[in-house]
Amino acid sequence: MAERSTPVRKAWRSLGWLAGIIALLVGLNAAGALWWGWGWAPKLALDLDGGTQIILTPTLEDGQSVTDEQLKQSVQIIRDRIDAAGVSESEITTQGGDKIVISIPGTSPDQATLDRIKQSARMDFRPVLLAGAPTAATVTPTDEPTDDSTADPDATDAPEEPEETATPEPSATPTAKPTDGSDLAWVTPELREAYDAFSCDQLDSATASAAPAAEPLITCDQFFTEKYLLGPVEVQGSDISDAQAGVRTTSTGVSTGEWVVNLTFNGDGTKAFADVTKRLVKLESPRDRFAVVLDGAVVLAPTANDPITDGRAQISGGFTQESSKVLADQLKFGALPVGFTVESTDTISATLGQTQLQSGLIAGLIGLILVFVYSLFQYRLLGTVTIASLIVAGIITYFVVNIMSWREGYRLSLAGIAGLIVAIGFTADSFIVYFERIRDELRDGRGLVGAVEAGWKRALRTVLAAKSVNLLSAVILFVLAVGSVRGFALTLGVTTIIDVIIVILFTHPMMQLLATTKFFASGHPASGLDPTALGAVYRGRAEFRVSKEARRAGASREAERRQTIAERKAAELAAASNSGKKDSTGKKEAR
Repeated sequence: MAERSTPVRKAWRSLGWLAGIIALLVGLNAAGALWWGWGWAPKLALDLDGGTQIILTPTLEDGQSVTDEQLKQSVQIIRDRIDAAGVSESEITTQGGDKIVISIPGTSPDQATLDRIKQSARMDFRPVLLAGAPTAATVTPTDEPTDDSTADPDATDAPEEPEETATPEPSATPTAKPTDGSDLAWVTPELREAYDAFSCDQLDSATASAAPAAEPLITCDQFFTEKYLLGPVEVQGSDISDAQAGVRTTSTGVSTGEWVVNLTFNGDGTKAFADVTKRLVKLESPRDRFAVVLDGAVVLAPTANDPITDGRAQISGGFTQESSKVLADQLKFGALPVGFTVESTDTISATLGQTQLQSGLIAGLIGLILVFVYSLFQYRLLGTVTIASLIVAGIITYFVVNIMSWREGYRLSLAGIAGLIVAIGFTADSFIVYFERIRDELRDGRGLVGAVEAGWKRALRTVLAAKSVNLLSAVILFVLAVGSVRGFALTLGVTTIIDVIIVILFTHPMMQLLATTKFFASGHPASGLDPTALGAVYRGRAEFRVSKEARRAGASREAERRQTIAERKAAELAAASNSGKKDSTGKKEAR
């Protein structure tokens, strides 16, 4: 016969789940510290630990100037790039009306983050007119993955060493106007001479980044291994609606293990890209290639194997997981309205520093101690449940914040610490609501075990409603705010979720277990659950009844305890006024 479920069994089951969650968090932190280079303390934000400051200046042609709208748009794009890298609590501002100042937490940002910032010019797609050697990268439609068994044997995705190949010779003196971006009429004798004389070490990224979109461009790839003469811009980076890194699959859905970048174009980009790829597949090498140009340098120049008409393309070519993500972020957020170059890179000190960090931690500790004292004063030994719940919540919060710091790039700022301190009060509110519901049930004559269960059903609805409001506020703050305010919102939201978990998996189970102990079940005065003190009297068989006198006295005492200072003063004035009236009446009667 199956053992009947009891509150005690449910309590131990809930505590078991909680122990499993804590063990999982500790295990993740331990694994991170042993094998992934994590630390046992969260990384700090710019205000507490300092960081790196990078100043960007626009690269413009003579007579041009950057507008306020272009600067604001550039700031937003760079912020998206940095957030995509997982860097939190960074600060991005403008300076002098034309410069962008980027402050990143930590004195040594990872190289991928620096690459995202430094390569912050506009992204363009240009057709290749002349090139020194083919590349291994290819572009294929995503709806028809290339299967290794059916791939063109002449086209390979494996990296190849650059080799010298013949390039088509333009006509000596073009007499016709170029009809498209791949037309060799663009290559005038003067331009061909400049291309032949050009060396990759002469590449000026600032000048190349500001090159007119409607004219050809002489440049090199970012590793200076291949030289290009490119046609005018035919697809702009702003036409990319999404770019995601992923693993390539064959036509049968089998993963090849090769990292690729999947592109999605908007309406204008889809049409422009379709027109270009339809043209490129008919041309001979190297004019069948399409160059992705970032900061004036060629990031990739893949070959178009098939026309791509649905606005979905896939770039492949020896990527790693990290490099594919970096390129995806560049393609997704790289369409800046103007080009920028790095003016300076400096290490900056913390704006607040360790003193403020210690002050924040001390403030949190003082708040925690005050909550402990209040709990013991108000609820006697029942307050120990509040103390234990806050300690368990603090342990879980610590490990969750540490995992977010080392795994997701979150950094703890002073605003984030403020969110943790505020959460102490919010968390204590949940326990107070629950305890008061239990006391109400005791006043109604229930035994402690029944009061715990009935009080829990009433308290849970109230707690969930209150926490939903807190969580909604945190989400709105996180979405709409920037900078350190987002750190406050994040910690507030995380602690709100943890609060609900603690109330369900620890506070309530502990009350279920304590309700079966003699000390609490008997209503000992020190337990905080004394029925007599709450306005109830014992009537036998572990049940209570409430006499009218005790109910009135208990209600009166409870009402007095819950009065505000203003209410007490008003009551005293009313009592004094009534007393004066009685005295006056008595004097009249005596006369």
